[in-house]
Amino acid sequence: MLRLDAQALTRSRFALSPFAETLAAIVQLARPAADSWHPEWHARHRVEFHARLRADPYARGLVGLMSASKHLPDHLALPPGGGMETTLESELAEVARVSDEVVREALRLSLAHSAGDGHLDWCTGRGHGARAAELFRSVWDTHLAAEWPARRAVLQRDVTHRAGLLAAHGWPRALHLMNRRSAWVGADAIRFGDRPGNDRAVGADGMLFVPVSARRSSWLCHVPGRPHALVYPARGTGTAGSATGSATGGARALARLIGAGRAVILRHLDTPATTSELAALMAQSVGTVGGHLAVLRDTGLVDRTRVGRRVLYHRTALGDHLADGASEL
Repeated sequence: MLRLDAQALTRSRFALSPFAETLAAIVQLARPAADSWHPEWHARHRVEFHARLRADPYARGLVGLMSASKHLPDHLALPPGGGMETTLESELAEVARVSDEVVREALRLSLAHSAGDGHLDWCTGRGHGARAAELFRSVWDTHLAAEWPARRAVLQRDVTHRAGLLAAHGWPRALHLMNRRSAWVGADAIRFGDRPGNDRAVGADGMLFVPVSARRSSWLCHVPGRPHALVYPARGTGTAGSATGSATGGARALARLIGAGRAVILRHLDTPATTSELAALMAQSVGTVGGHLAVLRDTGLVDRTRVGRRVLYHRTALGDHLADGASEL
């Protein structure tokens, strides 16, 4: 359990972490199943990723431990320090500064929670923090950087959705179904896992909630003197990474009815989004997406709501009926 005091509730907030996104991607690429951003991305990048591991025993050992352990190495589970504007460079610099002694202890603890007969024979030499940062930088540059704008749009949509629930209903509703095991318990506690362990006290600095685009990724980050951060899978992940979606069955029928671009937008609006967020998701211009939205509004399939300075588009009841009916065909 994470037990929050009254001030913690008022100061908890959302944040983004390119490093956490990279960590989730590493674990997904290490596994054979395409439970990731989307199957095409997994298939396109997995061969090159494993070739990189075969050429680097240290990277292969670290990735193997990350994939097998129920406790991520603590030096890789650091809360983001820049809120919604956290940069990968700042996070990599923090990891690179971790001392070898701290890293080795973190790896031993992670190994104790891993499945099978693992070992740390690969953990030789020095500069382990910098070597981990180098691995993450390589994975980011090779497999994630080009897709980060689209992924970021998905993550921002999730934050926007949950922030709206927070404003209207409070934290219990905003955190509902954040991951498979989390739940609000009583008036002041969050269950964040199903394994035995001690409760954690969350003080006046509050919590950070950090979405990532991998569907089943969830972990807790903490460094003494800083807020806990709960990493969780964003809504709509697993399908939103494709600009066109899966054009089968009902999706094809919907595209023939209202046009392919407008059909993709209607499916994406299972969660409200701005024009720029949709444009990033679809890799299209804001003007093109805006034109599609105008037609969808004129036909009564979507509407818009202003939230502060943001204009969010959402499906109407008719739009829900059409999109849901297409998904069932």
